[in-house]
Amino acid sequence: MTVFQKKPKDERVLSVRNLNISFETANGTVKAIRGVRMDLYRGETIAIVGESGSGKSVTVKTIMGILASNGKIDSGSIMYTFTNEKGEKETVDMTKLSQKEIRYRFNGKHIAMVFQDPMTSLDPTMTIGKQIMEGMLLHEKISKQEAKERAIKLLTDVGIENPDKRFKQYPHQLSGGMRQRVVIAIALSCNPDILICDEPTTALDVTIQAKILELIKKIQDEKQISVIYITHDLGVVAKVADYVDVMYAGRIIEKGNINEVFYDPRHPYTWGLLASMPDTDTDSKRLFAIPGTPPNLLEEITGDAFAPRNPYALAIDYQAEPPMFTVGGQHRVASWLCDPRAPQIDLPDQLKDRLERMRAENEAINAVAAEIQQNREGV
Repeated sequence: MTVFQKKPKDERVLSVRNLNISFETANGTVKAIRGVRMDLYRGETIAIVGESGSGKSVTVKTIMGILASNGKIDSGSIMYTFTNEKGEKETVDMTKLSQKEIRYRFNGKHIAMVFQDPMTSLDPTMTIGKQIMEGMLLHEKISKQEAKERAIKLLTDVGIENPDKRFKQYPHQLSGGMRQRVVIAIALSCNPDILICDEPTTALDVTIQAKILELIKKIQDEKQISVIYITHDLGVVAKVADYVDVMYAGRIIEKGNINEVFYDPRHPYTWGLLASMPDTDTDSKRLFAIPGTPPNLLEEITGDAFAPRNPYALAIDYQAEPPMFTVGGQHRVASWLCDPRAPQIDLPDQLKDRLERMRAENEAINAVAAEIQQNREGV
C-alpha cells in the first residue's frame, strides 16, 4: 500500500461534461455512457474503476478518437487544454473534431495510450527502434539521428538494459514485461500531456506489475504529465491514484480523492468492489462477490441501475435515478442512501475491519516516510 497524498490542483488539462455515448447494434441501441463528468489536472492521476462493461474503456477511447464505427456521441463535451505550436494555450472540444483530426493533431503528441496487451500495440514486422521513432518523426521536425538518440534514451528511461541492442530487435524477441516497457516508451516519445493506461499490467506477473507501476509513477513525477488509469484492480488504484471515479452501467456513481473513496466509501457498489479484493489478513475463508449481473443497456433503465443487485435498495431506487450527493470534501455519491431523509446504513463488518487495517497500514507507512524525509533534511 502506498502513501495516500492529495496533490494540489493547479492547471486543468481535461474537462468532460455530460458525456453520453451510444452504439447501434443488430439488437438495438446500447446507451453505453450516461452523463459522465470528469476533470483532470496537470500532474495528477485519476483511476476509473468498475466491472467489465461499465464504460471505462469507451470513455477514454472517445477522448483518443478511437470510438468504434457503430458508436456515436449523443451529447456532451470533452474540453482539452494544451500548448499549441505557437506556444499559446488553446482549448478544444474533442467531440467536435473528426477521428482523423484527433489522431493526426493529438494522438501520441499530446495524448498517448498504453493498452492492456502490448502485442496488439506493436507491429511484429518493425523493429522496436523504428516504432519508437515513428511518432517523433511524424509530429516533430527532427532528424532520424536525433530521433534514434531519443529512442535509445527512452529505452534506458523505462528500464530496458542494452538499449542499443534492443533498438534493433523485434517485439517477439522481448519478454512480456519488456514489451510493455517499449509500449510505454512509445507513448512517451513525444512528451504527451496526458497518458492513458488501459489495464497496463493485467497480463503481467505481480513482480513485473509492481515495476511497471513504479516506472509510470516515476516518469509522471519527472515530466508532470497527467495519468488516467483504467482498471478493475483496486490494489493497483491504491498504489497509483490521487482520485477515483467508480463507474457502473455507463455512469460515474462515486468519486473523490483516494482517502475519501477508500476509507469512507458510501455507495453499496463501491463497498462490494472493496470487499471483493483478496485479503490475506482475514479469518474468513469466503471470497466476497457482488450478487447478480450488470443491467442490459439495450433496455431503458428506470431508477438506480444498481438497485436489483443492491441489498440496501430503497423503494425510490426503482423509481428515480439518484442525483450526485455531496457527502463532504470532493466526495460525490449517486445513491439515494446519501439523501438526508434515507435510513442510516452501516458498512458491513467485514469491510469495516478491512478499512481499519488499511488505515493502520497507511498511517504506519506515512510515519516511516516522514521519518525518512526528516533524516534527509537533517543530513
